[in-house]
Amino acid sequence: MKEITIDTGTPRNVLGHVISGAVASAIISGAINYKKAQSRQITKKDAIKDTIKKTSQGAIVTGSAIATANYLGQKGGLFKALTAASIGMMGVYAIEVIEEKLDQKYLTNENCPVEEDYE
Repeated sequence: MKEITIDTGTPRNVLGHVISGAVASAIISGAINYKKAQSRQITKKDAIKDTIKKTSQGAIVTGSAIATANYLGQKGGLFKALTAASIGMMGVYAIEVIEEKLDQKYLTNENCPVEEDYE
């Protein structure tokens, strides 16, 4: 069976693209969330929280995409490319789960009655 490779050009620096992805995601999500906060669709706290989340996810996805493309350009790199893409997906998923768990903890603590000592 003939091995398939894709000419993706010179391999790119993954860390540099992680930073680029973070910056791009921060700009995009920051602008969108700023507009939502200004129109009072969300609170400023929620806007900041969502911007940080989207910035982190954008960094992970961009780094993963560049690593995937780099591996697709290598002979025998298909499995590595699939692994890099999977790592990116799992990184985004992990941030979603972490946010969900933190929200549950916050809501649980927020709704707990405070016991006061009346002695």
